[in-house]
Amino acid sequence: MGNSSSRGRSKPGQSHGSKVAPSSSAGEQSQQKTFKWSIDGFSSLLDKDAGWTYSRVFEAMGHNWYLKLNPRDKKSNDCKEYVSLMLELANRSVKSDTVVDASFKLLIYDQSFGKQSKHEVSHSFQTASTSSGTSCMISLGKLKKQSSKFLLNNCCVFGVEFIKVTTLKANTTSETLFVQKPSIFNEAKTYTWDIDDFFALKNPGYSPEFEVSGYKWHIIMYPSRDGNHLSLYLKLKKTNDLPKDTANLVELTLSIKDQETGKHKKGTGRCQFAKNARTWGWSKFISLEDFKNSANGYLVKTKCCVVAEVAIVGSSKME
Repeated sequence: MGNSSSRGRSKPGQSHGSKVAPSSSAGEQSQQKTFKWSIDGFSSLLDKDAGWTYSRVFEAMGHNWYLKLNPRDKKSNDCKEYVSLMLELANRSVKSDTVVDASFKLLIYDQSFGKQSKHEVSHSFQTASTSSGTSCMISLGKLKKQSSKFLLNNCCVFGVEFIKVTTLKANTTSETLFVQKPSIFNEAKTYTWDIDDFFALKNPGYSPEFEVSGYKWHIIMYPSRDGNHLSLYLKLKKTNDLPKDTANLVELTLSIKDQETGKHKKGTGRCQFAKNARTWGWSKFISLEDFKNSANGYLVKTKCCVVAEVAIVGSSKME
């Protein structure tokens, strides 16, 4: 439910000039599929400031709802005014661990011929999304035309007709990421891996172990991936002190030095290292053709140099 306020806007439970027929019992009301909202004195509503007017909260299909009406809504890049209608699930009717999937029709009634202007909608209502979204039902000019009969004796009738409502347990995993401010405690540390004989390197080859922020790391190089690429990764050696549902956000740069001109080949990213994700990098860091081309300076005779810049800049928790 919107929490902003403006003049000319009613609140849930205070319908503006609306007539709502009560049902005979709560049990019958819960199974209702259609709600009609008559607004008498519609022209008076148009004279008020722009904004949304709320119906009373009503019960249908086992949940509490209300309709929201904006008689002077506008679309982007369109100077016309539209009558917009929305369905909203009352906050108390949805729990944080549930999703209410609803299919329904938003309606404006032609009061002379019993016809309706319909807009069919499907929406998953949950605590972060209790509103169905704006539905521009009809232009205000068309509604006010005498021939349309949507406005009759200064009265309009809106409504909602439910097709199907299903309540499910939310099958959601959420993560909160905490990003640290830069400080001397999370400055990047640099490790240089000098490889004397690239052609003697195993596939994969592991750098000596090095330490950053109390954790042990390796650079991993695959001298040949898919026959034509060199792959480069950073690997966290152990995660014994890292709880199962937490991770470290790592800012990393892996480089192969250009030993001739200083135009190094770099890959940079911010990745989360956890018990189930201890390795991050690039499977196609550089083509072997470019790497072995002596003009590029990456491989000089048999020697190459790989540099890792590593900083832990945050942490996350999974729920």
